[in-house]
Amino acid sequence: MIVSSETKQKIDIWLQKYPDSQKQSAVMEALRLAQLQNNNVLNSDVIKEIADYLQMPVIKVMEVASFYENYNFDIKEHQYQIRICHNISCMLNGGDDLIEYLEQKLKVQNGEITSDGKFQLKKVECLGACVGSPMMQIGDNYYENLTTEKLDEILESL
Repeated sequence: MIVSSETKQKIDIWLQKYPDSQKQSAVMEALRLAQLQNNNVLNSDVIKEIADYLQMPVIKVMEVASFYENYNFDIKEHQYQIRICHNISCMLNGGDDLIEYLEQKLKVQNGEITSDGKFQLKKVECLGACVGSPMMQIGDNYYENLTTEKLDEILESL
């Protein structure tokens, strides 16, 4: 069993929100919970088990998992993953300049890990917090209305 009974109980809470014929509606939360349980990584075995549990074709679960940026398949060793949005709202509010600032400050490009292994920088399409753009996510925390000064403060606090 790759997905624990505790995780399945949490998925069941979400399943109660949908009609029995619409179990697939809980797929995003099921993937999130399974990923949390598996060291923040999904793999084909986890995807298959979620598909079986939700009575969905594996390909449909994989389509969701590979479309959204909040699911991880290959985590390289790092302490913090900085997920910074570069979609239209963030871009229009200076997000691309902040990405460039982080690349220079951390001496990495998108997807790379800093030489000390502390940070991985990852540009993502959308984190769903456009009202607070430009924004980023580190762990479960969202940081909004970013400036270079705020970025420096956040990085220093980590």
